[in-house]
Amino acid sequence: MDHPRYPRPVGLGPLAYGGDYNPEQWPEEVWAEDVRLMREAGVTMVSVGIFSWALLEPERGVHEFGWLDRLLDLLHANGIRADLGTPTVVPPAWFYRDHPEALPVTREGHRHAFGSRGAICHSSPAYQAAASAITEQLGRRYGSHPAVALWHVHNEYGVPVSDCYCEESAAHFRRWLGERYGTLKELNCAWGTAFWGQTYTRWDDIQPPRLTPSAGNPAQQLDFARFTNDAILANFKRERDLLHRLAPGIPVTTNFMTALSQCQSIDYWAWGREVDLVSNDHYLVAEDHRTQINLAMAADLTRSVAGGRPWLLLEHSTGAVNWQPRNLAKRPGELARNSLAHVARGSEGAMFFQWRASRYGAEKFHSAMLPHAGTDSRIWREVVALGRDLGALAEIRDSVVRPDAAMLWDWESWWAQRLDWRPSIDLDARERADAWYAATWDAHLTVDFAHPEAELSRYPLVVAPALYLMTEAASRNLRQYVAAGGTLVVSCFSGIVDEHDTVHPGPHPGALRELLGLVVEEFAPLRAGERVALEAADGGPALHADVWTEFLLPEGAETLYRYADGPAAGRPAVTRHAVGGGQVYYVSARLDGEGLSRILQLAAAAADLTLPRLPHDVEVVERVGEHGRYLFAINHGEQDADVPLAAPGTELLTCAEVFDTLTVPAGATRVVRH
Repeated sequence: MDHPRYPRPVGLGPLAYGGDYNPEQWPEEVWAEDVRLMREAGVTMVSVGIFSWALLEPERGVHEFGWLDRLLDLLHANGIRADLGTPTVVPPAWFYRDHPEALPVTREGHRHAFGSRGAICHSSPAYQAAASAITEQLGRRYGSHPAVALWHVHNEYGVPVSDCYCEESAAHFRRWLGERYGTLKELNCAWGTAFWGQTYTRWDDIQPPRLTPSAGNPAQQLDFARFTNDAILANFKRERDLLHRLAPGIPVTTNFMTALSQCQSIDYWAWGREVDLVSNDHYLVAEDHRTQINLAMAADLTRSVAGGRPWLLLEHSTGAVNWQPRNLAKRPGELARNSLAHVARGSEGAMFFQWRASRYGAEKFHSAMLPHAGTDSRIWREVVALGRDLGALAEIRDSVVRPDAAMLWDWESWWAQRLDWRPSIDLDARERADAWYAATWDAHLTVDFAHPEAELSRYPLVVAPALYLMTEAASRNLRQYVAAGGTLVVSCFSGIVDEHDTVHPGPHPGALRELLGLVVEEFAPLRAGERVALEAADGGPALHADVWTEFLLPEGAETLYRYADGPAAGRPAVTRHAVGGGQVYYVSARLDGEGLSRILQLAAAAADLTLPRLPHDVEVVERVGEHGRYLFAINHGEQDADVPLAAPGTELLTCAEVFDTLTVPAGATRVVRH
C-alpha cells in the first residue's frame, strides 16, 4: 500500500456498523433492549451524545453525566464501541438566554432564533468559550473510557447555517483581512475597489458583504466565504486540540457532507488535512433516477479529501429521509447496495442516522435501523443481513481504491462562479461536475478528485469540468502535467479569473490560453431552452449542447468539432492541442451526456486508457490491500449481469469460488478476492 496507516477507531476490529444512538429520547429500560438488538444486527459502533448539551449541562456549570456514564458502560459490556460526540452543534436554551448575540444574523440583517440546530455565530467569543468548556469536561471524564473509539466533534459543520453578518463577525472579518493583506493598499488592489468608488481608507469602514442595492464587490464576497470557512475550522481545531491533550491516542473526526449538492460553504480540501480520520454523511436525492451516481461521486470525493486513505461513512439512511420535498422509500435491496457502494469506494464501514426511529421532533419520519414498524419489517431484516455481509468483509480493512483517472475540483472556484452577474445564470459549476462525473461512471472509470494544484502525474487522464477561478500555480501545474505526457480535458468557462476574481491579463482564457492553444474571443450564452448542434470534422455523429457556447480562435489547436448552428455557427467548438508529450482537449459548450461520453472516449483512447466492457448499470470498483485485491461488483439493474474476471478468486459474501466470469444477480452486490 502506498499510503501511511490512517488512525482507525480505537479497538474496532471489524468494519464499523451502526448509527446515531439517542437513548436520551427513550426511558432507560429501553436501553437494554436496544443493545440486545444491536448485537443481533451485528452493530459494532454507535455515535452518541451529539445533541446532548442541554442534558449534560442543564444550567451553566451544572453537569449531569450519570446517564452517559451508564450508557457507555452498557455499550462496553456488550462489545459495542462508541463514537462520542461533543454536543456543540446545539448550545442549550440557557446559553442563548445569557448570550442572544451568539445567534447568527442573515445577510438581510435578521437574527435567527433558538429552536432548531446549528444556530451559531462562529465568531462569538461566548460560544467559543462555552463550547471549549463542555468539550473539556467530556475529554477529562471520558478520555480513558474503554468504550470510546472515536471523538465526533460538532455535527455537519456549515449545515444549515455557516456565515453570520453580525457586528462580532464584522470585527472578526476585519482582523482576518488584516492578517491576509497586511495593508489597506494591498486589500484595495486585491478587491479592485477603484471600481464603483469603493476604495477603503480605514479598516473600520469594511463590513461583511451585507445586502446592497445592486451587485456587491465579488472579491469581497469571495474573501468572506474564505473567512467563514476559516472561522468555522478554527472552532473545530480548538475542540480537536483539547481532545488530543485530554484523550491522547483517540482519533478525532467531524462528519463532512462532501456531496456537492448538500454543503456549499466548506472547503473540504482544507478540512481533510485537519481531521485524524475523514468521515462523511451522504443522503440520496431520492427523486433522481440514478441515485447511485451521486453516491459514488460523494464517496470518491470523500476518499480524495482523505488523500486516498480509507475513510468512514458516518451517516446515511436505511430508507426515506424527512427533509426532501418528496421523501421516497428505498427499494428492496437498495439499503445494502448503497452501503456496499460506499465501502467499495474506500469507506471502512457503514453507519446510519439513526439507530431507533424517533417518536417526536423534526426527524420523526426519518428512517432508522430499528424502524417504527419494529423487527417484523423489511428494513430490520435488511439491516441484519447487511450486518452479516459487513462482518464477512472485515479483511478488506486498510485496503485502498485503485483509481483510473482524476477529476479536478476547487471549492473556491465554485464559490466564485456562483457570485452575481456572470454571463449566464444557467452555467453552474456543480452541474458540470455532476455531468462529467456521470460520464466517467457510465464509462466504468473509477475517479479520484484532485485540487488543481495537486500532483497529477499518476493519472493518465485528468478532467477539469469547471475551473472558472485558476491560480498561476494551478496553471503551471496543468502545463507540466500535459507536457510530461498527460491527457487533460477542460470544460468551458475555465481559467478566466485569478484568486481575487480578477480577470487574467489578455484574451480569455488567460490562465489556460497557452496550454489550450486558442483564444476565447467572446462568450456566447444561449437563450433558455435553445440547443445547438456540433458537427465532427471527421464526419462522425453530431453532438448537442445547450446553455453555453463560445467564439474560439485556434492558435495551434486542432478543431475536432464545429458549431453547426447557433451564435457561433461555423466556428470551432471542441479542440485538441498537443503540448510536449501530452494533449489537452477543450470543450467550449455545455454538452449533453451523450456528447460528454463521446469526448471522454476520445480522451481515454489518447491516454491509452481502456474502457471496460460492462453492462450499463453495473458498478465495478477495486480495492487493493495486504490480503489481496478485492473486486466489488454492484448491479443496479433489473437483470442479472455477468462481469468478466481477470483471475479466479473467492466471492466473500457467498463463499463461492469464481473463475473467468462473475454473475451478479439483479440488485445485488458481489465481492471477489483475488
